[in-house]
This record gives sequence, C-alpha cells and structure tokens, in this order.
Amino acid sequence: MASSGILVFIFTVLCICAVKSGFVKVECKAENVGHYGQQSLLECVVKTITDVTDPNIRMVAWKKLTSPEDEGDLVLGFNRGTLDEPRGQRGYRFAEPSWNEKNMNVSLLITNTAVADDGYYKCMVITDSGDGSMVTTLKVQARYSVPTVHSIPEKIVPNTESTLVCESRGGYPQGTICWFDAEKHEWTKSAKMEVTQSDDGLFQLTSRLSLLGGSTFSKYICAVFNASGGKEDEKTFDTNIPPPPPSSQGGERTASAYTSKVVAPLVVIGSLIIGLLLLLLYKRRSQKARRNSTAPLMDRRDAAPTDVEEGYNSHEDEPINQAQS
Repeated sequence: MASSGILVFIFTVLCICAVKSGFVKVECKAENVGHYGQQSLLECVVKTITDVTDPNIRMVAWKKLTSPEDEGDLVLGFNRGTLDEPRGQRGYRFAEPSWNEKNMNVSLLITNTAVADDGYYKCMVITDSGDGSMVTTLKVQARYSVPTVHSIPEKIVPNTESTLVCESRGGYPQGTICWFDAEKHEWTKSAKMEVTQSDDGLFQLTSRLSLLGGSTFSKYICAVFNASGGKEDEKTFDTNIPPPPPSSQGGERTASAYTSKVVAPLVVIGSLIIGLLLLLLYKRRSQKARRNSTAPLMDRRDAAPTDVEEGYNSHEDEPINQAQS
C-alpha cells in the first residue's frame, strides 16, 4: 500500500511539472554570426502564456556544446540570485547590463569573439511558472588579409619557367585562392594551394602558380574567396612580359578578328585598283575604235582631186570635151 502511494505521488508531481512547463517557452534566433575579435550576440528571450503574470526566473544556464545532443560545458549561469561565471570561461555575460530575475531577455553576449566560440549553444531557463530550453548556433567569421604576390625568381625572364606565390592570412573559416590572367581566364587548376592553421584557429592560405616558358601572360590576378564563395580581395601582379601568341580558342578568335580587320581594307583597295585598270582599258579600246571608223572618210576626200584631173566626173570638163569634138 505504501509503495503504491509513493508511485501515485511521483506521478502527480510529474503531471504538475509537465503542465507548468507548458506555460514557459524559450525562443532563440536559430543562427547567429559573430566576427573575430568583436562582440557577438546570441539572442534568446523567455515567453510565457497570457495567464502567467509577473514571472520570476530562478535559474539560467548557458552551455557550449560540441553537438546538438551534447550536455556541454557551462559558460554562464544564474541560480537563485547568484551569478555563476565558471573559471576559465571569460568574456561571457548577459546582454542586458542590469539583468535580473525579472528580465525575460536572457541573451548571451560574447565580448571578444574567438574561433573557439564557433559552434552550438544551449540556453536553459527555469522560472516559477515552468521551464524551457533551446539550442542555437554561432558562426564565427574572420576576414582574410589583402593577398601578397611575389615571383620565383624575383625577375621573370621570357621563355623560362617561373612560379608566382600568393599568400593571405588571418581568415576563418577556410577559404581559397583563385588565379586569373589579364583576360579573366581562370588558371586555378594549374596552381597548388597549402592551408595552415595557427594556434588561434585562423587560417593562412598559400598558392603557387607555375608559369611555363613561352606561355606567360603580362598580368596575373590573385583573388581570395571566403568559405561562402564571396571574393574578399585581390592583387594584380605584372610580369613585364608581352602576352604570348594566342593558342586557345579565345586566342584563335582574336587572331581571326585581327586577320579580318587587315584583309577587308586590302580587298577594297584591290577592287578599286582592278576597277581603274578596267576603266583605262575600256577607254583605250574606245579611242582605237574611233580612229578605225574615221579612216574611210579620209580616203574619199583624198580621191576627189584625182577624178577631176582624169576628167570623168567633173561637170566643168564637159563643154571642153564637146568643143574639141
């Protein structure tokens, strides 16, 4: 009988707690972004139903998790009027400077964000009207430095092999380096990138692009991209070498366009010359034809005096011939 009474009591307490927990809900922003070396805010507030008036917070626990299912380690706590700041967990505090048990804004402020702060957090709240909890995340970002580029050897000699080295550091999460020539053609596949991580968790990127003799462009661009694919900065390196003759499809199209520009004027000039030659030839033939057509007329005029001397066709000669007869 006694054991059955204890079971009934435990069941009753569990039911009451379950009902009271429905009166309180912790709502957090699912994903927060923090910048390295700056303040980061994880937003969480306690919401209650309309029937609950003037609630009091008895306990708050902020925990850093290695996974959403992990129990985690306490970074900031509040327990019945006493603030709990674990040793070794510095830089965590409530976002409200004058926070107390009446304040339903339990947001966490990280004063000096580090790479180690990246990850999952759990906010647990117990009030006199119930309790609730929620998991949120912080994504830490650090901008990469402006890249630097140098060549090996220091002075690039035409028709010899050389290497371009591009470096950028101080970024997080891990990014990448891409290479482009002056015509915006990408050469990243021809490069090799090395990634190192310092003690503070920030990354250093080093990319080496090998240049073959006789195929070196006049300029190369080293661009740094963050983990999200956004370009952060770039640096242009001038090799002081004239561009090589086009060998790719783009080069062939350029050469074809150049050839068209040169050939077109030559065709026009050649057509004009041929037209002038044909015109001169036509004029010479016309003049020659005119001379040939006037030759019979000249012969007839020369023949008239001869007829008069012989006396057959002149009317003036007829009386003389009659008198003689």
